[in-house]
Amino acid sequence: MAKKTYDLLFKLLLIGDSGVGKTCILFRFSDDAFTSTFISTIGIDFKIKTVELQGKKIKLQIWDTAGQERFHTITTSYYRGAMGIMLVYDITNEKSFENIVKWLRNIDEHANEDVEKMILGNKCDMTDKRVVNKERGEAIAREHGIRFMETSAKSNTNIEEAFCELAQAILDKTSGRESAENQERVIIDRRNNDKAPGYNKCCA
Repeated sequence: MAKKTYDLLFKLLLIGDSGVGKTCILFRFSDDAFTSTFISTIGIDFKIKTVELQGKKIKLQIWDTAGQERFHTITTSYYRGAMGIMLVYDITNEKSFENIVKWLRNIDEHANEDVEKMILGNKCDMTDKRVVNKERGEAIAREHGIRFMETSAKSNTNIEEAFCELAQAILDKTSGRESAENQERVIIDRRNNDKAPGYNKCCA
């Protein structure tokens, strides 16, 4: 049997309007490559990259979804199993920023309740074409209580940081859940002991 080369598997999802740079972000992170040739993602695609956090090897399975409306039914079926979702807009495209609210609504409808979310304002290298300032991105993230970063796949700005921060948030959540479960178990066992003084541990 093949040896497992990782400790944990996290499924992440990239969503947002078509053309905001989701595929470029993914390629920059997974292959450290960038191409300015734009080809729309058809349906869904994914990449895998392993990172190390807190001494654990974490395999990130990152799904890149198509932004076009006609692929909507395919892509929303991938929301359910996602542990982390990155919502991407283009700082040079006002409409893609306005649609973040629509994408957040999709997450509420289709994703797990405890999914970790992050908003990325992409193409921050294009300062001369910027129409959405950073403060607006921070404000919408604050309003919804989620993380925010401005990124650029082209200049490799905050790409690795964004994925690592999201993975760290998921790791903290899963670790917290495990320790809470362990604590609960201890409390239950103690309660059993109190109720039955003649309790024999071997029979547990």
